[in-house]
Amino acid sequence: MNDRPNTPLLDRVNIPADMKGLSDAELRQLADEVRAETISAVSVTGGHLGAGLGVVEMTVALHAVFDAPKDKIIWDVSHQCYPHKILTGRRDRIRTLRAKDGLSGFTKRSESEYDPFGAAHSSTSISAALGFATARDLGAEGGDAIAIIGDGSMSAGMAYEAMNNAGHLKKRLIVILNDNEMSIAPPVGAMSSYLSQLYAGEPFQELKAAAKGAVSLLPEPFREGAKRAKDMVKHMTVGGTLFEQLGFSYLGPIDGHDMDQLLAVLRTVKDRAKGPILIHAITKKGKGYGPAEEARDKGHGVGKFNVVTGEQKKTPSNAPSYTSVFADTLIKLAEADPKICAITAAMPDGTGLNKFMQRYASRCFDVGIAEQHAVTFSAGLAAGGMKPFCALYSTFLQRGYDQVVHDVAIQRLPVRFAIDRAGLVGADGATHAGAFDVAYLANLPGFVVMAAADEAELVHMVATAAAYDDGPSAFRFPRGEGVGVDIPADAQPLEIGKGRMIRAGKQVAILSFGTRLSEVEAACEALAAKGITPTIADARFAKPLDRDLILKLAAEHEALITIEEGAVGGFGSHVAQLLADEGVFDHGLKYRSMVLPDTFIDQSSPRDMYAMAGLNAEDIEAKVLDVLGVATVGKRA
Repeated sequence: MNDRPNTPLLDRVNIPADMKGLSDAELRQLADEVRAETISAVSVTGGHLGAGLGVVEMTVALHAVFDAPKDKIIWDVSHQCYPHKILTGRRDRIRTLRAKDGLSGFTKRSESEYDPFGAAHSSTSISAALGFATARDLGAEGGDAIAIIGDGSMSAGMAYEAMNNAGHLKKRLIVILNDNEMSIAPPVGAMSSYLSQLYAGEPFQELKAAAKGAVSLLPEPFREGAKRAKDMVKHMTVGGTLFEQLGFSYLGPIDGHDMDQLLAVLRTVKDRAKGPILIHAITKKGKGYGPAEEARDKGHGVGKFNVVTGEQKKTPSNAPSYTSVFADTLIKLAEADPKICAITAAMPDGTGLNKFMQRYASRCFDVGIAEQHAVTFSAGLAAGGMKPFCALYSTFLQRGYDQVVHDVAIQRLPVRFAIDRAGLVGADGATHAGAFDVAYLANLPGFVVMAAADEAELVHMVATAAAYDDGPSAFRFPRGEGVGVDIPADAQPLEIGKGRMIRAGKQVAILSFGTRLSEVEAACEALAAKGITPTIADARFAKPLDRDLILKLAAEHEALITIEEGAVGGFGSHVAQLLADEGVFDHGLKYRSMVLPDTFIDQSSPRDMYAMAGLNAEDIEAKVLDVLGVATVGKRA
């Protein structure tokens, strides 16, 4: 392949098999080119930049040494999978990341044979890899199974459950712990240089012994740095590392940006490893791009940006985000009530609790990627007399559902769930959609479930949750900016289970739950031009339902339509149950429930996703015309 020295190596690598003839020096060059391509692509698309930059060398080394797709390379969470996608036949589409009909921002089985397991939630990779390894040993096709998991994802119990099982089964399994929390400057750099010489040719057991003894041969300043790296994963009792106690052979720490060492270690492990092995690699998130390295979040999630300056392009807006409204309201309430505290699971910035933490550090708890623990910890705080607000994304609250049922609902403990990212969220797609929380919470006895129609309503719902001590409560709100209403200076609790009338009309009533209310109002403006004036009401509560309001709307209109940003089984289903129980359908009421469709919707803009779901203003208008039997022209298919 050296007959075209001026051709970029990346132009000659379409799939991993094309890397097999490259020298180690060419692989180092290829890594540089993949890093540049990743930066260029994400500057156009936005997305998760820092995580991918931290694993460029690791990605190149893995694909150079192993034989994907026969060997299964599984990226935990898969924020870091963009370099992997570039090297696995998707470079020509990499600038469609996270866009409608484009590449997913995560690994996705339906997208490529090189994505053996889809992921967007953390801590699943070791379990999945063990499944592949077991299937292989039971006669299925497949080679090695390699899980790459970040140190943050190791805070979730599921990772240790998987490791415990893997240690018991003793199957050949490779886990790479991608540790990007420590510096890889002189300490690990010096150790890396020393170990890489040893790794190249020693038998596997001698390799392990050399790795363990190498620290004592380093100069004293380097020795202390290497000791700190190893101490992070040391077990608290005598007998070796935690991972060795779980049945894994442990190698590390190694420099995850040193291509020579990565290649030598991976080749040795591939040739000689038996049973489960963990390779501890130290990396730097955002590696190789100054603006990402210097950012507080290391470029975790970025919008479109200028490659030269790193400046992100932002759309100006006059409306605050729902997340900031929640956080600001909670801070104000906490000023007057020292019992209010806040809990999140590795998302202080995303949930707005970083602002609360700055003000009330002793009352704010980031428990790591451990939603189950977050819920039960909140339950314990409530049982102990505090007023906990457990702030989680809807999609992540799903991970703690048993704890919501067993530890909170059954005991009627007043845990307040602040559910961010409710509804369809856009570029992150189906894995992050908040589609199911209304259904899975409103079916629990004694739960209060609210949804804010706008940012002003959210203020009052935070106050409602703070004041409600008779059991668990939840309020949901979407990602992004509010509709621009005035924010009330004084947060006032709502009456539990009471909705509000927005506009009186006739013939048909529309009962909205959540932020589709603005789309309902837009639809009704269009309907008014056709001489149709629906009644509009805001339910506010999915549980308890406003029985009087719903039955009044049913009695005074020939048709009732509910609308929500959730799956079937939620608000509309509870309304239907009430109407059936009260015999309303016997009197000829036409009832329709507009919900998210029974499918997972791929990434696009939120508006496009709601169009696919049939929940935008024009869809609501069409639904009203249909239920009233009014013919439409040019109705969307």
